[in-house]
Amino acid sequence: MALLWANVVISGVLIGLVYGLIALGLTIIFGVIRVVNFAHGAMVVFGLYIGYCTGLWWGMPTILAALLAGILMFAVGYYLESVVVTRFVTRPHHVQFILFIGISLLFTGIQLLWFGPDPHPSVSQLSFETISLGGIRIDLARLQAACATTVLILALAAFLKYSLFGRYIRAAADNRLGGLIVGIPIPKIYAITFGIGTACAGFAGALISPLFDAQPYLAVDFTLLAFVTVIVGGLGSFVGALIGGLTIGVTEAVAALIVAPSMKTALSYALLIVVLILRPRGFFGAKEI
Repeated sequence: MALLWANVVISGVLIGLVYGLIALGLTIIFGVIRVVNFAHGAMVVFGLYIGYCTGLWWGMPTILAALLAGILMFAVGYYLESVVVTRFVTRPHHVQFILFIGISLLFTGIQLLWFGPDPHPSVSQLSFETISLGGIRIDLARLQAACATTVLILALAAFLKYSLFGRYIRAAADNRLGGLIVGIPIPKIYAITFGIGTACAGFAGALISPLFDAQPYLAVDFTLLAFVTVIVGGLGSFVGALIGGLTIGVTEAVAALIVAPSMKTALSYALLIVVLILRPRGFFGAKEI
């Protein structure tokens, strides 16, 4: 029984790190640009399709597919913000909501047009490989995804804290008008920030492509997952996104064991309700959020 629980918790932690990366992309965009990206889940699904297609066509390893997905989705996010989102940054929130819901529906429609509505199972051998550590069996796909996610999160944290451009991003998040006054190129900062957020989504989507069948309708599930994660952890908090991802990952794994696999999402939403009642701003959310 102890080994069973250890397997469940470790599995939840590994997938929770990926959930944290997905939520991190959402919270970076909100923390800097102050827009809520309802199309975030559709961008994760694009990453899933990139992982599926590169494996099917070229036999590309999942980690390389994730790097490709990150680069491609960064470009999509950068140009999407530069051309469309930048026109709505100062608009009322309900107008922004309509914009991003429309973008999400557009992306889902593109996926339906290109790939159809049917699920596409992964062709990666990682889907069937496990390793054993002292009686604990770990899915190799989850372990690889968690390790790659950890490396990316650490690199992103170092970039934001120590690089000059990272300081610009933090300055733009703290005071947009002040940044404009001292000469920081705020429009470019916003475009790159949006690109980073969408790159996180694409990277995470490709990493978990051996674990999920690629299908357009997963966009809603991943969007809700990202929102639940950032709300539990604290909207706008870097650390909160990671803690929220780990919490949701472990909660889903435990729920699948003690209740039923079909109930794991319901228990996550129940946790969300409890957090909103006891701590409305999440574990690490700022008081003004």
